[in-house]
Amino acid sequence: KQAPGIKLQMDVTNKARVIESLEKNEVDFAMVSVLPERLQIARVELMKNKLFLVGSKSETRDKKSINMKTLEKLQLIFREKGSATRQAMENYMIKNKIDAKKKIELTSNEAVKQAVLAGIGYSVMPLIGIKNELNNGDLNIIKTKGLPITTNWNLIWLKDKSFTPAAEAYLEYVKSHKDEIISDRFGWYEDY
Repeated sequence: KQAPGIKLQMDVTNKARVIESLEKNEVDFAMVSVLPERLQIARVELMKNKLFLVGSKSETRDKKSINMKTLEKLQLIFREKGSATRQAMENYMIKNKIDAKKKIELTSNEAVKQAVLAGIGYSVMPLIGIKNELNNGDLNIIKTKGLPITTNWNLIWLKDKSFTPAAEAYLEYVKSHKDEIISDRFGWYEDY
């Protein structure tokens, strides 16, 4: 808003595509919760990323919490391979020796959310994308041992990146205003 003459292009995609765009120098910045191992990057840590098991209100009336054996029997909805959310969900299942019997795979958090809202299954989802549905009571968090999974959102860029003046100004703005932005826009986040 402060720089209306600047052209902004944003792409919301999975972690694999985000890292590929960064690696090919197609973007100035990327926002990730899992840092790439093979790239030399610089970063600004932004805020926590919390992932919870959620289900629709119609499916969770009797499920305020569940154990691992019950989790194995649920229809689970996963993001596609290459997604950091998928990776976190799979790591959680491996760590807890959960063998999901019924799986669905979808290609965006929004698609997963809509499937969960429709009562098709359950998923481990980032809190940041389900605030309204939680507040409306359309989705419910189901307490499960080992959840939430907590990582951190990071703004990253290639370490040797030469920025345009606009990109440099954006980075300085994020660094100097991140705490204020997080407090103003995401103050609700710590309630979960």
